[in-house]
Amino acid sequence: MHTAIIPIDPLHPDLEIIERAAALLRDGALVAFPTETVYGLGANALDDQAVASIYATKGRPSTNPLIAHISHLAMLRPLTGCDLADLPNAVQQLVRAYWPGPLTLVLPRAGNVPDILTAGAPTIAVRFPRHPIAQALIAALGSPVAAPSANRSGHVSPTTARHVWDDLEGRIPLILDGGACVVGIESTILDMTVDPPRLLRPGGLPVEQIEHVLGMPIAVRERHAMPATQAAPAPGMSITHYAPRVPLLVFEGHDMAQVGRRVIAEIRERSEAGQRVGALITRDLLAEATAAGAVATVDLGASADLEAAARHLFAGLRQLEDQEVDAIVTGSFVGAGLALALRDRLWRAAGGAITTLD
Repeated sequence: MHTAIIPIDPLHPDLEIIERAAALLRDGALVAFPTETVYGLGANALDDQAVASIYATKGRPSTNPLIAHISHLAMLRPLTGCDLADLPNAVQQLVRAYWPGPLTLVLPRAGNVPDILTAGAPTIAVRFPRHPIAQALIAALGSPVAAPSANRSGHVSPTTARHVWDDLEGRIPLILDGGACVVGIESTILDMTVDPPRLLRPGGLPVEQIEHVLGMPIAVRERHAMPATQAAPAPGMSITHYAPRVPLLVFEGHDMAQVGRRVIAEIRERSEAGQRVGALITRDLLAEATAAGAVATVDLGASADLEAAARHLFAGLRQLEDQEVDAIVTGSFVGAGLALALRDRLWRAAGGAITTLD
């Protein structure tokens, strides 16, 4: 299969290009497109054969459900059997505050939703993305779009069209190239079928903002992993996910200066042992990492700029593995907000093997 990459204005999408992509979706084909979080691999969410092709193309386990993306609140009805006004008040509050945006809500599903979309669960994950290309494509199809990250299953999520090409060239007919994603990590997933709501995956919308709108704490269980053989309630819950093709060594601790020293020491030790080491590192440690022997570095931004770290995280992992390093060394993040999501991605990218210095 030939894969075409078509550049498209991310702010004012060309409707002819959008219609070409929507026609492919109507025919049961897959299309990769940008959202504000990461690039998605889209199929008509209500076409079970098209959804099945997502799993086959990605090599994705059938126990890992998909998110259905909408472009209008009226699309809630075919997915949940309800209009927004029929859903609980807490759902309505979050929809008004954060849709469109990087928030996915897990809701009771309608009976006509294909089982394959939800991994057989009685719930469905729904998101209203903010990206104009995503909205235009879903609207042109006139149906919700199932769209996990547009990469091979388990690999680092794509934040550019080139990342999608590297993983899926020859497997899908079309990639819409809308430039780099502005958030850089996946959406926050919240289970709204329990009280209080439960965080299933930290992401681009910090938990604290959700709690502020709801006026209540939400249940957070950090570093929770589902067995691969068990159907998960949401995507991104396996212990190994977002992983580069080379070993990732992650150090963490409440004393960030100590973490930085340990990262530099690890780079030096491995370099002196003859390894090619890549450093995924904050700006204040870049010079030290190079001096310690890192053959490639990625600047995550200032240590306090978590939004920059989120934007550069996945792209940085891909950049370093492309440099044919033997290992990637990095430090984790402390605190709340986006730090929770960054810790989650690094923990899963390292297969749960993180060195704690406390």
